[in-house]
Amino acid sequence: MWLGKEEMGLSNLDESIEQSSLKSNTYTISDLAKEYDITPRAIRFYEDQGLLRPVREGRQRVFSEGDNVRLRLILRGKRLGFSLAEAKEIIELYDMDSGDERQLVYFLEKIEQQRLNLQRQQQDIKAILQELKRVEKRVKRELQEIRHK
Repeated sequence: MWLGKEEMGLSNLDESIEQSSLKSNTYTISDLAKEYDITPRAIRFYEDQGLLRPVREGRQRVFSEGDNVRLRLILRGKRLGFSLAEAKEIIELYDMDSGDERQLVYFLEKIEQQRLNLQRQQQDIKAILQELKRVEKRVKRELQEIRHK
């Protein structure tokens, strides 16, 4: 199953980031934490990793619409099994004005890698479930023998 820009939540990323300079939407760390049901500490971590770039007004962080879009991408990437480093690479590619081909090729490579990882995990889970079923049968049989003595 191929995930396109739309399924990844990226179809309007370029527009969203461009429009962020036009929009006056700003967010506090609490706003974003509430919107995405994550902790402010997680948001500060993403900032420390260079994934979000809020401006400071006094002691308060002020996040732009672009930061909001980046945070959405980070969280979607996590749900899809991408590492934080991979999410950062994807975001950096979208922040550059290098055209779409490079980004799409990169996404295809990452999607294929993730699909292979998930297929391996699926095989491992299937094998573990089969083993658990065998052990469960044996334990039930032994328990029944004990109860019938």
